[in-house]
Amino acid sequence: MSEPARPHDRFGAACVAFTLAAELLLGLAPEADRLTWALENAPVWIGIVAWWLSRGRFRLSHLCLALFTVHALILMVGGHYTYAAVPLGDWVRDGLGLARNPYDRLGHLAQGFVPALFARELFLRVARVPRSWWLPVLAVCAALAFSAFYELVEWWTALLTGEAAEAFLGTQGDPWDTQWDMFLALVGAVSSLTLLSRAHDRSIDALGAGALRR
Repeated sequence: MSEPARPHDRFGAACVAFTLAAELLLGLAPEADRLTWALENAPVWIGIVAWWLSRGRFRLSHLCLALFTVHALILMVGGHYTYAAVPLGDWVRDGLGLARNPYDRLGHLAQGFVPALFARELFLRVARVPRSWWLPVLAVCAALAFSAFYELVEWWTALLTGEAAEAFLGTQGDPWDTQWDMFLALVGAVSSLTLLSRAHDRSIDALGAGALRR
């Protein structure tokens, strides 16, 4: 007889099920073209596949799973409308008198905020990095590396598809868009580690003995 599903496994499955339901809803008739929609949603699909393949060997903390769900929603909404045309961003732009739709700024803030906690968990539980000042430094560096790689992916996509990638890039005419993206990822990474490290420790501890494999 197979072992009953653990509560954390059910929580992970619930997060992924919610994400898939939102993906279906937002992907049925996106306002963006299908190429842009697919490019924006690719990280969500990669995350779901990674969870599926590792679920029996490495169970993520509740906090990381919840953050993955929130980040996925940000990506899926951006993919549905394109980041430059998300209505929420338009409301913020008009209300604050901004020159551009700022929704993509939120996306890149999350691109640092969420991966930094994922990196912290991997460093703690897999690499067994001690809880010293090196831990947040390494987590921030990992989040910045992820952000830089994503910018390279955007560049490669633009080279391969030409004007078809304009909506995916979402620069909105800003020559410093790439620098802003990476700066906001840095702000997001530092913010998440400052605000959530203790909560993250409790979430890891809730996995039970042996979670850190010391």
